[in-house]
Amino acid sequence: MINVIRLLDVVFALIGLIAGFPVLVVLYLLGLFDTGSPLFMQERVGRGKKPFTLVKFRTMKVNTASVASHLANTASITKFGHFLRRTKLDELPQLWNVLKGEMSLVGPRPCLFNQQELISEREKRQVLKARPGITGLAQVNNIDMSTPGLLAETDQKMLKNLSVGAYFKYIFMTVAGKGSGDRVPGRD
Repeated sequence: MINVIRLLDVVFALIGLIAGFPVLVVLYLLGLFDTGSPLFMQERVGRGKKPFTLVKFRTMKVNTASVASHLANTASITKFGHFLRRTKLDELPQLWNVLKGEMSLVGPRPCLFNQQELISEREKRQVLKARPGITGLAQVNNIDMSTPGLLAETDQKMLKNLSVGAYFKYIFMTVAGKGSGDRVPGRD
């Protein structure tokens, strides 16, 4: 099962990066005008607690504090960033992380190393044995990192029941607009 999902990840990431290249270029250029630094790169907790650099389109001002989205200041999100978050286009560069094997399309959202409570909850439930993902059961059900116990429990449930059918279900639900992704209270 894991090999099938990894194969699907590679195929879809390649297709997404190739077919989406014009969109990526346009978003990059618009991001240059918005913040001057369109890509956001941040160290996150990966599979087996191994650090990796997550790549997204920047949605907040350049000097915004590095905290979980639910703790971020709503004034930090730019107008273009709000559009990117609402449409989930800010996630597109993560296809590169998927292609490199650091992430999956479906899995638990990667957290920051300073989110100790969430890391502890995920370790208890063996969630960190899986590749982190762009979307998953928690995301389509609006469960974010503000509730670490519930998030880790939901991640565990998703991983236990992950099948090819569930993989496609979470992707289609995300593309169809279900869930809110990494929310910033009061803005998204």
